[in-house]
Amino acid sequence: MKKAAFVLICLLLAAIMAAAQSFRGDINGVVTDSTGASVSGAEVTATQEGTGLERKVQTDDDGNYTLPELPLGDYTVTITKQGFKTQTTKGVKVAVGLAPRVNAQLSPGEVKEAIEVTAEAPLVETTSNVMGGTISEQQMKELPINGRDYIKTLYMVSGSTGDPSGVTDSPGSFGLFSINGNRGRSNNYLLDGTDMN
Repeated sequence: MKKAAFVLICLLLAAIMAAAQSFRGDINGVVTDSTGASVSGAEVTATQEGTGLERKVQTDDDGNYTLPELPLGDYTVTITKQGFKTQTTKGVKVAVGLAPRVNAQLSPGEVKEAIEVTAEAPLVETTSNVMGGTISEQQMKELPINGRDYIKTLYMVSGSTGDPSGVTDSPGSFGLFSINGNRGRSNNYLLDGTDMN
């Protein structure tokens, strides 16, 4: 009995740790009407602007929704419900470890009527205690890096630090870096979602 309980606890802890380590992002929010009451059963559709990938969910009884494990990129979020105007939010940026919040207040009206909103990045992250970041293609191209050692750009991400040999300008000094206090040997490299360690 003790062995079975130990195995069950180990599996549960492994599942929690695996769920916490993702290279994708989420979109979540709450849908209300013009009086502030929650709207249940509203259809929320997230469409990736670059590929056309669509994910759909419905709001729960409290009007909450979550679109988990979305590939990185910019999304258009469309919220529809019979008897309400359709609301569309464009430019919702999904990045590693971020969960942008797209709340909607639906107005009564015909389904043909629509409200369009352009998303802006919040100044303060309020939905998660996870630190992380994404280095853009433009930054990689334009930043002067001696020896073209791309790992040196990782020091731009919040929470990352490196040993002194890793940040010097001497060629070939790749060095170790750590993220949020973890050991340098705990880093995991993925290429298109495939383990590259």
